[in-house]
Order: sequence, then C-alpha cells, then structure tokens
Amino acid sequence: MLEYIAITISLFFAMNIGASGAAASMGVAYGAGAIKKAWQALLICSVGVFLGAVLGGGEVVKTISSGIMPQEYITVKIVIIILISATSSLFLANLLGIPLSTSEVTVGAVVGVGIAYKVLYIKSLLVIISFWVIVPIIAFIIAFVFGKWLYKLSVKGWLKDHSILTILLVFAGFFEAFSAGMNNVANAVGPLVGAGMMSVTTGILLGGAFVALGAMLLGKRVLETNGKKIMRFEKAEGILISSTGALLVGISSIFGLPVPLTQVTSSSIIGMGMAKNGKQIFHKHIVKKIIRIWIVSPILSLAISYFLVQLFLEKDFYIIVLIGSVIVGTLGVISLMRTMREEERSIYDAGEGI
Repeated sequence: MLEYIAITISLFFAMNIGASGAAASMGVAYGAGAIKKAWQALLICSVGVFLGAVLGGGEVVKTISSGIMPQEYITVKIVIIILISATSSLFLANLLGIPLSTSEVTVGAVVGVGIAYKVLYIKSLLVIISFWVIVPIIAFIIAFVFGKWLYKLSVKGWLKDHSILTILLVFAGFFEAFSAGMNNVANAVGPLVGAGMMSVTTGILLGGAFVALGAMLLGKRVLETNGKKIMRFEKAEGILISSTGALLVGISSIFGLPVPLTQVTSSSIIGMGMAKNGKQIFHKHIVKKIIRIWIVSPILSLAISYFLVQLFLEKDFYIIVLIGSVIVGTLGVISLMRTMREEERSIYDAGEGI
C-alpha cells in the first residue's frame, strides 16, 4: 500500500516538475514570438523533455538515489517523506507562477532526511551546492557579455528578424527542454529507484512521461512568467539565453549533477535584461519575488522532511517542540519587523503632511 502511495506522489511531483522546470525552458522562445501559441510551446517542450529523460537522464537518477546519503536508509516511508516535502514546496511555487528549481527542493528534502539520521555525504553535497551557485553565475555572465554585443549589433541594424532566427530559437528551446529532461526527471523518480521500487530505466520512462504531461497541462503560468513578465526578447537574444541554459545543464547532467535549470534560465534572462536596461531589471517585482523563492524553497523542503522524520519515524517530540518554537519565533520577528516598517512609514507620511 505504501509503495502505491509513494509512486502516486512521485508521479504528481513529476507533473509539477513539468509545469515548473520544463515549461520554463520554452518560455524564451514563446516570449520572443518564435512560437505564437502557448500550447504549441508546451507540446514542443513535452517532446523534448521526454527524449532528454530517456536518452540522458540516468546519471542524475543515480545521484539522487544514492549519491547524497546511503541508499540503505532510503526506505518506502523515507521516499514518501522526501516526495511530500519536495512536492509541497514546488506545488506552492507553481500556484504563484514562479519558476522554481526542482533540483533544489528535492536535494533539500533528501538532505533533511540525511540530517535527521546524520548520514549525509558531505563532500558530494558541497559539490552539488557549489554548482547551484556557479552555474547560474556563469549563465548570467555569458548572457550579460554577449547581450551587450547583441545590443550593439541590434542598434546598428545588423540583426533583422530573419526566418532563420525563428527556426534557431525554436531549436534552442527544444534543446533546453531536452536538457531539462536529462536533469529534472531524476528528482521525481530518484527516490523510488533508491528504495528499490523500480529500475533506473523504468523510472526514467515513467517519470519522463509524467513530466511531459505536466508541462502540457500545468505549465502555462510559468511559461508566461519566464517568457513575458520579466522582459521582452528579440529572437537573437532568445537563442543566446536558451542555448546557454541548455549547454550548461546538459554538461552538468552528463556528470550526474542535479542543477537548477530554472535558475540558469532566469539568470540568463536577468543578465540579458541588465545588458539592455542596466540595474533597473533588479527593481522589477517579479525578479525580487523569484530570488526570494530561490532562497527559501530548498530550506523549506529540508525543514519539512526533517520535521516529518522526527514526527512519524523517530517520534522525537522534543525536537518537534523545538522546531515549532523556532517557526513561531521567526514568524513573530517577521511580523514585528513589518509592523515597525509600517509605523515608520506612517510617521514619515505624517511628517510630509505637516
């Protein structure tokens, strides 16, 4: 019975992965106008992500299933806890229309379990986290540097809207969706493989199919966010952004490293926006919102998985009381700081009125 529950949660998680990470991969091509209809972009994305999972997703599955903590600790109950923790974080982000890294929430959930049992592979974890920082920074730099160059060519009139640019942009988006399949499908099925519930091949086929389905059914809001709410793109800019994300994530997948595709793509978009508009891009509300979600989401999934292990498996109620106290105290401090800011603002407004 528990195995069926775990598989059901895994497949629901896979659909949310399709909505968040995979759909975001086609956002650039859609925002630049290379693909006119959202359903067309999502269909191309679905095909790309499934092929990427089947042809190149095996190494990342192995990392998620046994590269962060010993495989013998990953039981069916642990799989359920990991998937609930990761899925709840990702589902919340999808409701908000925020492109969230499935790698971060999944690894965060696995780490929460590893902390509870004190069995983490610290060196492997540090390598993964360092790539979470390094890869998006590289994507930002590439987009910023080449974005300046593209902007100069555009001003001189050398970049005209040729049909070849449209074709290249659609191909780049497909390539990025392919890399999403290589990297992100493992987040849904890796825990199942780790618990011995299915083979790597079966997990990839099943996970890839449901990620593709999720992209089609649930991906429109994230597609709109990445494609049209951050900035508008020229087609040449879109090719650079999608190609950068696809290349970096594809290389990481070959080495079995789960990296944040959505952060890579969004960092490229922000780098391109800064190349065109300067630091004003950071004043956009949607950019600030994305950055906050990036920071909070892995910590949230870690805390949830750790809490569930202590509650249902270890039954350590002292730890539960401690965690609850920290949460209540944190919320209280946030509320107090918000109240103080509102009071300062009202005093300032009253002074302006005198």
